[in-house]
Amino acid sequence: MNQIMLERTVAPQPGLAATGAVLTIDLGALRENYRRLQSRLSPARAAGVIKADGYGLGAARIARALMAEGCDTFFVAHVSEGIELRPALGTGPAIHILNGIPPGAEPDAAAAGLTPVLNSSGQLAAWRDMARRLARKLPATLQVDSGMSRLGMTPGEVDAVAADPRAFDGLDLKLVMSHLACADEPEHPANEAQRLAFEELRAKLPPAPAALANSSGIFLGKPYHYDLARPGAALYGINPTPGRDNPMLPVVRLEAKIIQTRLLDEGAGVGYGHTYSVSGKLRAATLSLGYADGWHRRGAAAAFVGGVRLPFIGRVSMDSIIVDISAVPEGRLKEGDLVELIGPSQSVDDVAELTGTIGYEVLTSLGHRFHRRYLG
Repeated sequence: MNQIMLERTVAPQPGLAATGAVLTIDLGALRENYRRLQSRLSPARAAGVIKADGYGLGAARIARALMAEGCDTFFVAHVSEGIELRPALGTGPAIHILNGIPPGAEPDAAAAGLTPVLNSSGQLAAWRDMARRLARKLPATLQVDSGMSRLGMTPGEVDAVAADPRAFDGLDLKLVMSHLACADEPEHPANEAQRLAFEELRAKLPPAPAALANSSGIFLGKPYHYDLARPGAALYGINPTPGRDNPMLPVVRLEAKIIQTRLLDEGAGVGYGHTYSVSGKLRAATLSLGYADGWHRRGAAAAFVGGVRLPFIGRVSMDSIIVDISAVPEGRLKEGDLVELIGPSQSVDDVAELTGTIGYEVLTSLGHRFHRRYLG
């Protein structure tokens, strides 16, 4: 196996004084969320989905916190993510690769002890060939498409695999899984249709533990739990039960520094394109945060201080946002003070609704210019 080793220098994280915003990740809340999900699932087990660098919050730190709660199974999207994560976890925990293994990456995946989620007969054949070349058994998970039409073996492929007595030669089948398309809509008929399709497909395959539920799927009840569930968003505080109270604790707090305050006169234009014009006098503050930090330009939004809403005025810029601070006493806010963008006054899901997206996108968009603080 040929491996290209790249040397890289990891710069130390800038201190609080050198950065424009602070991202706080509460690992204690993360662990409590895992305990809540595990309690709901028992006797089934909860894995940890930490793809996209732990939903943007730091995969290694997230994974180690979950390991402290007994989590020993993790899911990422890409082989590269699994390779980067392995040193943080040691050799014991399983790291499953949801997107499977691209052609040519099999040696790297095997060397890192990764478990591919095999989504096609071609991926199955390539991984089986890798086991033959290494002359040892390799772990594998098989995904079947129960109705989402995204990833997984089609019913026809499952039939072909089931008819091949050597399909799993050299492989240790760890899991048969599928993925729910509409789990966040409990009454959607696709949920039960997919569960029944999953039952039918996995019955044709060799006996193995089964996994179907994502975060929202856990709340559909025990018929969806099987042996393992794959929560991601719920771990990070995103509501897995839209339209109902969030059963999870918030994990993330985002605060931006004020870099300037000013008094604006009537008629003053604000921001690019002068999309906002002042009517009457207005006190404004410019925040050190923008779309380069992953804050979406679209939709209405606000910052908060002490529970007081500070509405955005004008467009979000690459590195800054202007807010109306007239609702707080004059002199209360000054350069260097922090205001809340995500926190007790405005959750991740609130921000998602205001900006016309979902909590997943809000979290995974957050950039790397923040000073990051880990609690717990």
